[in-house]
Amino acid sequence: MNLPTLKDVEEAKRCLTGVAERTGLIHNKYLCDMTGAEVYLKPENLQMTGSFKLRGAYNRIAHLTDDEKKKGVVSSSAGNHAQGVAYAATKFGVKSTIVMPKPAPISKIKATKALGAEVVLCGDIYDEAYQKALDIQHETGAVFVHPFDDPMVMAGQGTIGMEILEDLPDADIVICPIGGGGLISGLAVALKSLKPSVKVIGVQTANAQSMYRSFKAGKLDICDCKPTLADGISVKVPGDITFEVVKKYLDDIVLVSEDEIADAMFVLLSKAKIVAEGAGAVPTAAILNNHVDVKGKKVVSLVSGGNIDMDRLAGVIKKGLSK
Repeated sequence: MNLPTLKDVEEAKRCLTGVAERTGLIHNKYLCDMTGAEVYLKPENLQMTGSFKLRGAYNRIAHLTDDEKKKGVVSSSAGNHAQGVAYAATKFGVKSTIVMPKPAPISKIKATKALGAEVVLCGDIYDEAYQKALDIQHETGAVFVHPFDDPMVMAGQGTIGMEILEDLPDADIVICPIGGGGLISGLAVALKSLKPSVKVIGVQTANAQSMYRSFKAGKLDICDCKPTLADGISVKVPGDITFEVVKKYLDDIVLVSEDEIADAMFVLLSKAKIVAEGAGAVPTAAILNNHVDVKGKKVVSLVSGGNIDMDRLAGVIKKGLSK
């Protein structure tokens, strides 16, 4: 099994120059006061496609051979990876087909189509969409671009870790959403290779805790998913490669509730002026509810994306105001 390396992340960084936004760190006084830590937000919601996923998808498609590009690409996604694949494929003149679960936010479906992909809706959860994408790959011979369990995708996401340490070399803790594990795996490889003392903490929703249960058990575990605000990290089965990286590098994984996610989304919007989707708010939810001991530490909370339907955001705002 080929695990991503720091060299892979460094190569991905060169590949992404001029493509992915180099998002900075935003110091937030409210979160500092609430937690007793020095809290910085890493706003990957400001990427052109609204999430970090552009990094990994572009890096993977950039490394396709000419023959592979002719075959086209197919992928499965809850929405953010879909936009990254669609953008990169169109950029390289490659046909793309993306399978998304039926409950995927309308905003993500429309954005994926607008970026040039053919969208197929199938299943109620990501894993059902994933199986359909594999069927399409078998039928057409297209190249499958995995949303997380691919070393080049993971390396692309790992460029976030390099940027964090460039901006905050003395970071103590980096907190990151985790679903299938592609983001946190690449992030952890970069962070732990450059600064072994930094703690890397993953956060899952209690409604979809497959990587949490796998990490605690020391073996892959299949976990049924309940409906969640954090649809971007609702994954029934973690990746084989990502799980190996998680076991090797992660310090811990914690869980947050749906109410905690909604509260964190409201806090980010009202106190940081950041629009975060559910998955993007789980690290903030974890520190606001003391699931991670951050007091006195320099902490980076990764806002992984901001692609959320306006009706869902309105519901979060209404709930926050009522509280």
